[in-house]
Amino acid sequence: MWSRFVFRFPYMGVTTLAAIVPPGVEVSIADENVEAIDFDEGADLVGISALTPLAPRGYEIADAFRKRGAKVAIGGVHATWMPEEAGEHADCVVIGEAEAIWPRLIEDFKAGALKPRYRASGYPPIGGIPPARMDLLRGRGYLFKNLIQTTRGCPHDCDFCSVTALFGKTYRCRPLEDIEAELKAVRGGAKFVFFVDDNIYGNRSHAKSLLELLKRYPFKWVSQASVKFADDPELLKLARETRCHGLLIGFESLSEEGLAAMNKRHNRVEKYKDVIKSLHDHGIGVHGAFIFGHDEDTKGSFDAVMEFSHKTRLDGGLFSLLTPYPGTRVFEKMKAEGRLLHTDWRKYDMAHVVFRPKNMSVEELEDGYLRINREFYSWPSMLRRLPALRRSIFVFGPMNIGLRRLWRGYSY
Repeated sequence: MWSRFVFRFPYMGVTTLAAIVPPGVEVSIADENVEAIDFDEGADLVGISALTPLAPRGYEIADAFRKRGAKVAIGGVHATWMPEEAGEHADCVVIGEAEAIWPRLIEDFKAGALKPRYRASGYPPIGGIPPARMDLLRGRGYLFKNLIQTTRGCPHDCDFCSVTALFGKTYRCRPLEDIEAELKAVRGGAKFVFFVDDNIYGNRSHAKSLLELLKRYPFKWVSQASVKFADDPELLKLARETRCHGLLIGFESLSEEGLAAMNKRHNRVEKYKDVIKSLHDHGIGVHGAFIFGHDEDTKGSFDAVMEFSHKTRLDGGLFSLLTPYPGTRVFEKMKAEGRLLHTDWRKYDMAHVVFRPKNMSVEELEDGYLRINREFYSWPSMLRRLPALRRSIFVFGPMNIGLRRLWRGYSY
């Protein structure tokens, strides 16, 4: 489904690694979302990073390059948790964060001494990482390339989240001077910046300093944050002054029991309406994220979220199916209970049911998922939810129209 998404953004993993390649090494990047891969390009060393649902395709790419004589290194979230599997298709596997590993791996390759495993040591500071090499992206299929990471990780510990599984409930902040260097690099003619942090409000002091820095720049921006952001009047005011147009907020469920089962106890359902109103009052659009399929969900959960979305006039919605990714506690739980239906990773895309639900059949859960996405991005729903006068309409208007087109044409 996501290959048909209208508003594509480049990945930051490989573009960041490209920025720390040792001098004298020629680098190119291929993103199969926007262009075909040239397998006969003559690469000596190929680095592949793939999320879980794209791992099988990553393995196909790796096999194709190895047949042509190239050495292949595979890393990323999936390879970190499934290194033996990834190692069947690669000459080496990078486990964990790669910034401290990548230059050494390249030097080992040049010396003919490539090791089968490279493992990150702990959770290193993220200061000193140069700006990502977005200039190496040849494809033109991106909405824009102004992506900046200011923090890594999340202080919360949700059972379903691969972010916490990978980064170990750490929350690391980049130095402001590094962030400002990137802001200056994208300043020419740029209008929007997407801060890709999983939770831009994980450290209040850092968030405040970042917003005060943004006051000196002309950008409009969007990012992701926890519900706690809306409880901070000072930062809400700064967000409005720095032209924040939207935040993705992980509400996840309208059930307190469901939130407890996810270990997301910092969310309080009774405060959701106030959270959305506070953000709207400051001109900030809300892209609400909900996950369907936890053990407290029923067939009525879809209608409840739809009604809530209309009453609160959610600007956008990310409605996903619970997906037990390797490395997460929900994966271990489903595996221990014998509820995993298969490990066809291509279906681990948040759009297919890959486990046995408790209160619904697989078909009922998937049908509800398709129905709420199509209904939410229908014309009647958009007309009810989207106000013409809030500045965030310039972000969420086109987004809703693009997602309507996606869901109208999507089927299993």
